[in-house]
Amino acid sequence: MDSDGKGGLTYRGAGVDIGAGDDAVRLIKPLAESTFGPGVMAGIGGFAGLFSLGELGLKDPVLVSSTDGVGTKLKIAFMAGRHDTVGIDLVAMSVNDVLVQGARPLFFLDYLATSRLVPERVKEIVSGVVEGCHRAGCALLGGETAEMPGFYAEDEYDLAGFAVGAVERSRIVDGSGSRPGDLIVGAASSGLHSNGYSLVRKIVFERLGLSADSPLLGATAAEVLLEPTRIYARPVLEILGGGEAGDVRGMVHVTGGGFLENVPRALPQGLTARIDSKSFRTPEVFGFLMEAGGVTPREMYRAFNMGVGFILIMAPGAEARALEAFARHGVEAWVIGRVEEQGSDGRVAIEGARLWLGFRRPRWL
Repeated sequence: MDSDGKGGLTYRGAGVDIGAGDDAVRLIKPLAESTFGPGVMAGIGGFAGLFSLGELGLKDPVLVSSTDGVGTKLKIAFMAGRHDTVGIDLVAMSVNDVLVQGARPLFFLDYLATSRLVPERVKEIVSGVVEGCHRAGCALLGGETAEMPGFYAEDEYDLAGFAVGAVERSRIVDGSGSRPGDLIVGAASSGLHSNGYSLVRKIVFERLGLSADSPLLGATAAEVLLEPTRIYARPVLEILGGGEAGDVRGMVHVTGGGFLENVPRALPQGLTARIDSKSFRTPEVFGFLMEAGGVTPREMYRAFNMGVGFILIMAPGAEARALEAFARHGVEAWVIGRVEEQGSDGRVAIEGARLWLGFRRPRWL
């Protein structure tokens, strides 16, 4: 009701239902608690979450943090009425960034803002966050829901995530040790991950006029485009823990900016990453987007991961162990290039831009 019965306005009358927020917390609390492990001292329901670093057994721990969102991929979730996977994307985008420094993800916080809190939808969204935390091996330590009528479109929402990890100071990976002759190992993406979706939506929904349930590449557009971002924590932590400290010189989470913008972040000045595009498998969705949108090869490698979601720059001889670890965790991986002295072709050189081998136009729709 808009008033308290005596003519006074109420918060609910202004569009904010505190009771719905309480209901949402009750629904998600047991989901979040399923992610708790050693180190968690207090979690969902308090003003803040507590985590004890003493449980980690590190002599000189360094905290590593990252924050990110899901971006306009959410628009496709709204179109499809499907909200159970975007939480995985949310966790992945921050956790994979923390991992790049060699850190083990410890805990995650989420922020959900919406025009109107619907407890069951909140539960669906957070179930994806919980699944992402399970995949990353971290705790969902807390979060916040905000009901903001008039700020967001009806039944739309935004998500932000915050990850914290820890690494022994002597085991920090920062790319400074990369040198000519190092090998570049690429781990397969699960598809588009969570980047480039403004371009994706323009091609698929504006230029081609498809809907969320239109057939696309043997599935529906929503199924192809909502495939969640892969989380690389378990195989990468196994690789980092099983060898010498210098085996992994640098790492890259291939996100917005694709190969061209992200790979140089793991290389000292004066070095080039020479990538052989024939050495890894590029999923068909990228060829479809390039062809349908008339996108140049350079723009594809700047906007998308092109089938490689995570990169390790490794000392020669250490790559076999990395490939075996990825395989044990069900992730395809390849040696995709090497580090060289920088030449005239810039900080990243893509050899043989084979993007769409096997792509066949009749399979579009």
